[in-house]
Amino acid sequence: MIRGIRGATTVEENTETAIYEATRELLSEIISANRIQPEDIASVFATVTDDLDAAFPAMAIRTIPGWELVPMMCSREIPVPGSVSKCIRVMIHVNTNLSQAEIKHIYLGRAAGLRPDLTGKK
Repeated sequence: MIRGIRGATTVEENTETAIYEATRELLSEIISANRIQPEDIASVFATVTDDLDAAFPAMAIRTIPGWELVPMMCSREIPVPGSVSKCIRVMIHVNTNLSQAEIKHIYLGRAAGLRPDLTGKK
C-alpha cells in the first residue's frame, strides 16, 4: 500500500545552510517516526514559500545516505496572505504496511501551527 506522509518546518533566514539543515532535520524525524527505508519511497514532493529561494530542499534530501536515487521534485507554495513564512513542506509517498492512522506526520518550528490537530500546538 502506498501512503502519503506530510511534514513541514520553518527557517529563520533564506540561506542554503538554513534550508539544508531544516530539511534534513525534518526528514530525519519523519524517517525515524515512520520507520522509512529509502527503497520504500515512491517519490518526494517539496514546496517552499516565496521568501525561500536560496536552495532546493530536494538537494538537502539527496544528501541523506541511501536517498540519492529517490525521485524528488520541488515547487513554490501558493502565496496565501497571512500564511506561515519561510516554510518548507514535504509530501513523501511511501510503500508501507502502516495504516493511515499509524502514519506520523511531522511539523516543526512555526510550521507546528499548520496542523494543531496533529501537533497539539496552535
